Amino acid sequence: MEYKEQQNTEKELLGMLNPLVKKWFFSRFKSFSLPQLYGVMEIHSRSNILVSAPTGATKTLTAFLSILNELVDSAQKGILQDKVYCVYVSPLKALNQDISVNLINPLKEMEELHGSKLGIRVGVRTGDTTASEKSKMLKKPPHILITTPESLAILLTTRKFSEHLKAVDWCIVDEIHALAENKRGVHLSLSLERLQRLAPGMTRVGLSATISPLEEIAQFLVGLENGKYRKCRIVDVQFLKKLDLKVLSPVDNLVDVPHGDMHQKMYELMDDLIRQHRTTLIFTNTRSATERVVHYLKDKFPKQYDENIGAHHGSLSKEHRHDIEERLRQGKLKVVVSSTSLELGIDIGYVDLVILLGSPKSVARCLQRIGRSGHKLHETAKGRILVLDRDDLVECAVLLKSAIEKKIDRIHIPTNCLDVLAQQIYSMSIAEKMHINDLFTMIRQSHCYKGIERAEFMEVIDYLTGKHISLEERHIYAKIWHDEETGMIGRKGKMSRVIFMTNVGTIPDETFVTVKVGEQSIGKIDEAFLERLRPGDVFVLGGATYEFKFARGMVAQVAVSVNRPPTVPSWFSEMLPLSFDLALEINRLRKNLNDMFTKKRSRTDILKFIHEYLYVDDNAANSIYEYFYEQFYFSEVPSDKTITIEVFNDGKQTYHIFHTLFGRRVNDVLARAVAFAISRIQHRDVEIGISDNGFYVASSREVQALRAFNMLKSNELRKVAELAIERTEVLKRRFRHCAARSLMILRNYKGHQKRVGRQQVSSQILLSAVKRISEDFPILREARREVLEDLMDIKNSELVISQVEKGIAKVKEIHTSTPSPFAFNLVAQGYTDILKIEDRHEFIKRLHKKVLAKIQK
Repeated sequence: MEYKEQQNTEKELLGMLNPLVKKWFFSRFKSFSLPQLYGVMEIHSRSNILVSAPTGATKTLTAFLSILNELVDSAQKGILQDKVYCVYVSPLKALNQDISVNLINPLKEMEELHGSKLGIRVGVRTGDTTASEKSKMLKKPPHILITTPESLAILLTTRKFSEHLKAVDWCIVDEIHALAENKRGVHLSLSLERLQRLAPGMTRVGLSATISPLEEIAQFLVGLENGKYRKCRIVDVQFLKKLDLKVLSPVDNLVDVPHGDMHQKMYELMDDLIRQHRTTLIFTNTRSATERVVHYLKDKFPKQYDENIGAHHGSLSKEHRHDIEERLRQGKLKVVVSSTSLELGIDIGYVDLVILLGSPKSVARCLQRIGRSGHKLHETAKGRILVLDRDDLVECAVLLKSAIEKKIDRIHIPTNCLDVLAQQIYSMSIAEKMHINDLFTMIRQSHCYKGIERAEFMEVIDYLTGKHISLEERHIYAKIWHDEETGMIGRKGKMSRVIFMTNVGTIPDETFVTVKVGEQSIGKIDEAFLERLRPGDVFVLGGATYEFKFARGMVAQVAVSVNRPPTVPSWFSEMLPLSFDLALEINRLRKNLNDMFTKKRSRTDILKFIHEYLYVDDNAANSIYEYFYEQFYFSEVPSDKTITIEVFNDGKQTYHIFHTLFGRRVNDVLARAVAFAISRIQHRDVEIGISDNGFYVASSREVQALRAFNMLKSNELRKVAELAIERTEVLKRRFRHCAARSLMILRNYKGHQKRVGRQQVSSQILLSAVKRISEDFPILREARREVLEDLMDIKNSELVISQVEKGIAKVKEIHTSTPSPFAFNLVAQGYTDILKIEDRHEFIKRLHKKVLAKIQK
């Protein structure tokens, strides 16, 4: 991996460009952009390259300019072949349509300048492509093929079309940062190796928004050959645009101002910002908040907002989302409110302001969202983050500092996913007969499988060849054959190609779960929310509270709850987790301020430090000072070096609050591990609550939480966490996802679609069947890995525990009569549903008064 430090000159690019392409380019643009000066010549000279630049920085044209140049040149010379020259892969079908239009229009303009047809074909192949279009592509392949990871896997399995892929010159992977962090990216990494096998001379081009570490994304893009990574040039122009970022609070005091006033002031501030700009994009962190913001703006300012405002999120229909995107492009909308669905680079036209409601939880996501404003190359990206509580203020102030200082949080790339591996081996065996050693070598060329052991690989082969005869009782038959004498493998069964094509992909089918008390239906919750529930957890549905008992298929059985606040807020499944790297930056601020208070530095000195350390105004600096002052004089300011456990009793049960600001993914592991340890040493179950800033365990009986935490060992934490999740809903659901990906459960068979409820019932019976074969069956092991590594963060959890073991981090237990200021939000999070948000605010105000009284005393 090598960073390209020196850009090419305009003269070099002009010397490379065909006269027609040059004429067209300068009819549209004044000069070459920075990404073009760095990237175009590399792509022209067939070098693998990763280009990282903000949204609207001409990344796509950088990738296509030399490719279009070569195609135009060949067309003019009459040597354009009937083959696919370039495969373009992106995660979104909508993005594919965008790219198609953005390629077809320039080609038409070039043909007008040329005075005749060039005959360069652009084709889109996704799940929406009609049979007649597919047939046309087979007869006359597009020179540029635009597709998704799933459709690419199908094309590689299609005997006739794969012939057209045998001399591909380039493969472009767009929005690579959005693919690399999930199993779609793992699936694609194997497809890229298969494509390279067909076209050994293929060049790989990756396009990414702001992301880190770029070296690992480049490794993911290019893969390995003969045990070493292929060469790749990295172009880093992530900070090309100027940033205009501010954290705003609608009120001076985030605790004492009544909630109604704060709410009103927030919408007035939002309205002021929207009025001052032509088009505003507002990001919330949940779908429900998106709908709420649109409703409130229309309700509070009916003359301002009517047909000129819209919501955009994943639960809305495709038609509605396309309509919003089109109206935004045409400038017909003044404001659009979105959850995460507009983060990727769909062309949405001119946006001059992005508002973030609350923390986006990661620096990379913050920059990707704010990068949607000033969508042209030289414009300033303008963003305003609105905060409504003190935790959010501290988090966003540190996030802003990291963004300005270019500290980007690191991405997590899943590795050794055995379910994806099973699906791809099946696909490869359909495409051709292969020697098992060649297959294993090709798989290990993928960055995601470079460390896979031969034994793990053979376990997947054993499953696919039907070695486990008992699985036939569950209608799971051999999918491939393996001749141990010759070492060859191939497909088994006439239906194999159809089975693969109708079950391809990694995105699981999800639906709503019906909640029942006995036979009476109460309502519905989404599956991601059910995953978080443990027996005994309390949640709100339709204004009433229920206690979760168990789930079967797509039905959750509950009991009517009495006198207990919710332990899991209804928005929990939608919340974005705080990144571990950003959490460490917040801990650094906590430690610095704790040291200053310990040394009895003056208020003036501490405020001066806050101003110099963070990019905040006087109001924000004062709020941060007051927050830390109260926490320090009430108990202590916790950090990654001092983990405090607060113990207090609210009259009903005792809470042990762990101040572990490491993000929800780490706290999920730690909370379950502590609860499991308590169940082993004291034989009792405890209630747990989890947030980004910490977790609590609570019980009406005495529990030894500190002893349980100190028993955790870094080298045994994974085993403890595996035992803790063994009978949970999250493992059952994730096993279904893995079973579907590995084709143990067929979602589609002979034209019939298996409903999610039937899939879940099948997976629960199947789970028992595979456990009888082995507790370490590869697909079950993969479900555990997915929960602990992808959904949670076992790696950084082990790091936290090892810091405690080495004495780098100290653990203290503090007994208090009321929660400390840093614990307010964690204790109150369950009250968000049972009480109105205003009441929750009053609840925190009451706690705040008690804290201030104790400090004064």
